[in-house]
Amino acid sequence: MSSHADHLDPDLSVVMGERRRLINLAYRLLGSLSDAEDVVQETYARWYAMSEAEQRAIDSPGAWLNKVAGRLCLNVLSSARVRRETYVGEWVPEPLPDPTEWITGRPAADPVDRVTLDESVSMAFLVVLDAMTPAERVAFVLHDVFRYSFAEVADVVGRTPAACRQLASSARRRIRDARPPTTPAARQARLVRDFKQALEAGDVKALVTLLDPDVTAIADGGGLVSTTLHPVEGAEGIVRSLLRFQDRLRGLTLLERTVNGQPGLIAQQDGVTVSVYAFEVADDRIKRIWAVRNPEKLRSWTIG
Repeated sequence: MSSHADHLDPDLSVVMGERRRLINLAYRLLGSLSDAEDVVQETYARWYAMSEAEQRAIDSPGAWLNKVAGRLCLNVLSSARVRRETYVGEWVPEPLPDPTEWITGRPAADPVDRVTLDESVSMAFLVVLDAMTPAERVAFVLHDVFRYSFAEVADVVGRTPAACRQLASSARRRIRDARPPTTPAARQARLVRDFKQALEAGDVKALVTLLDPDVTAIADGGGLVSTTLHPVEGAEGIVRSLLRFQDRLRGLTLLERTVNGQPGLIAQQDGVTVSVYAFEVADDRIKRIWAVRNPEKLRSWTIG
């Protein structure tokens, strides 16, 4: 894996300089910033558990760190499937704010911990990744997003390069099949703004017009806050569900924000973010809504 860091001197600045890349890699692989931080912490713990002689025997410390982080993520993904069986309600990836809006009061909120936002961290993209097998997800992210060779991917996944090529190809088909036609960001923002205004006004007709007839809404409360436990299907069903919460909405402030690099909304109560909404848009209508209310997934959005 020497192509990613050619014969770096393993001093503190060089080794710690990999931290941002590791956070970016682990978040894309896991869809959880807290899990990503744990993986990166464990990766560094393993590095510093080695003697100085062992460290200096490694040609490329950066490559070593990335390989260890990738393997740890593969382990986490495999165990996550078991943990999800006991998760209360639907599981949605942890939403991230725009880097300029990152709350610096949260633990470990160092600039190097901020995830670079691009298409590979949009909520829709992460949801498709989450439906893959752990090996598919790791092979695809390492090769297609981070440009590792299949020989390097094989070293992480523990399979042959040819098998990893097949895994990435299978993942690529999943992404392609799930990807809606591209909608300009300005149009997405306009739809989200119109949705916010219609919701605040309780305008049923406007809400139905903005939603695709086959729209799906998924809420994640993790059993820690009240929310719907199953996906809500169809525009009319979602509007009825939203209007049932109209009284609760009156005590909240809805704000337009960037969520995982895409136009989204947050709901605040007394200045504290209590919900984050991500959207998928197709054919000028809202196709999917993800509402994250689990407070453990909102650490990047609020203090305390």
